[in-house]
Amino acid sequence: MLWIKTFHILFVTSWFAGLFYLPRIYVNLAQAQDASTTACLLGMARRLYRFMAPLAVLSVALGLWLFLGYGIGRGQGWMHAKLAAVALLIGYHLVCGRMLNTFELGANTRSHRFYRWFNEIPVILLLIVIALVVTKPF
Repeated sequence: MLWIKTFHILFVTSWFAGLFYLPRIYVNLAQAQDASTTACLLGMARRLYRFMAPLAVLSVALGLWLFLGYGIGRGQGWMHAKLAAVALLIGYHLVCGRMLNTFELGANTRSHRFYRWFNEIPVILLLIVIALVVTKPF
């Protein structure tokens, strides 16, 4: 079980690195003025999103293994709240993918300020998840 926890933490940390950085690329894409900069940033965003997807799957799979296989947090309120936060993170990840498609189509209508605020969402959700796991308040 400790190895599963270890890899769960590793993949969650790696996934979050992508969740933090991809919207930052979007900030730069929203500000890009020339085609070569846009093409370079789109390539970076595409590769990062493709790299993040397996990390997200492995994070969720190992978390479910710990929850279902070992019963960690089963029947406890903090775990239900954590699972809700994880569902929001999965939704955030998918929204990032839709935003990437919008940029690839050249159809972005949002400003760099929007993406700066959007970039704060995973920070807040990570804080909530960590606080729930560490303190187990209910």
